[in-house]
Amino acid sequence: MNPVDSFLAAQGYAGAARRPLPQDAGHRRYTRLIGGPRPALLMDCGDAARVGLTPEEDLIPFLRLARHIRGLGLSAPEVLGEDPARGLLLVEDLGEATHAALLDAGADPLPLYTAAAEALAALHAAPPPPGLPAWEAPRMAETAGLTFLDWWWPESFGEPPSPAIRAAFHDALRTMLDPFRGAGCLVHRDYFPANLIDLPDRAGPRRTGILDFQDAGLGHPAYDLVSLVEDARRDVRPDVREATIARYLAARPELEAEGFRAAFAAQAAQRHLRVAALWVRLARRDGKPRYLAHGPRCWALLAQALRHPAAAPLAAFLDRHVPPALRRNPESLRPSKDPAA
Repeated sequence: MNPVDSFLAAQGYAGAARRPLPQDAGHRRYTRLIGGPRPALLMDCGDAARVGLTPEEDLIPFLRLARHIRGLGLSAPEVLGEDPARGLLLVEDLGEATHAALLDAGADPLPLYTAAAEALAALHAAPPPPGLPAWEAPRMAETAGLTFLDWWWPESFGEPPSPAIRAAFHDALRTMLDPFRGAGCLVHRDYFPANLIDLPDRAGPRRTGILDFQDAGLGHPAYDLVSLVEDARRDVRPDVREATIARYLAARPELEAEGFRAAFAAQAAQRHLRVAALWVRLARRDGKPRYLAHGPRCWALLAQALRHPAAAPLAAFLDRHVPPALRRNPESLRPSKDPAA
């Protein structure tokens, strides 16, 4: 019996039907189990070596953060069984009503986004758990460079950036982000509709189930709000965007609104540039060109963020080194208009 079969049998799910869930850009695999003692999902981190981790190292942050979020009275999946050494986890299945699925089906976005803001405010207002990795200027500049400099730049210019370009880029990112260091907030880092579940039988902040939080860090809360209302994968109406930000700020009156919006612009500029270039890496390295469809949205969101004075250092770098005509998916990755080409 293989490890997955043994694990499921030990948890009482030997006879459960298995329905693999679509795998996104990440390495973790999820399977919906049908017919066991209660609705559950299997989370398999056996492919953790792709990101330089052992399966156990990959699983431990999820376990720690799931317990933290549930301890705050918020909705995260309950852990039903675990085998950290093999990277296997059995968790409560909160259902299929993700905010993304509901929006795709035509649901009114405003109640979903404002409910998500309410849950996010409660998550951010609580003291974070110990041991979170820093998601601050140095790490954010590094991760942006890993996509923009290492993948987008060579694909667009035909050669790697020079050491001077690399230094100037990192200086621009750190100068832009440094004023917002030290907020000390748990940052989910992927707080967007696909990772949120509508739970109509629960009230208040508990109505929004929170998923895929294992990569959380310690940083500025504006980052998660950017992820939510300036989604890299879907358009958000301006009125919904503003109502969501207003709901978040109303739930956290201790925040100074103007300073928060400055942080929002800086965090948005980093995220949109990094993710626009991430689509290039997924296309070229991982053979997933479908994500390039989101490139135009990310570049447009970046242009919007760069108009704020808080994003001036990155805007100046791009104005000096990246002509506006190149701020898009690289020409080399555009589909050929001639099928025979």
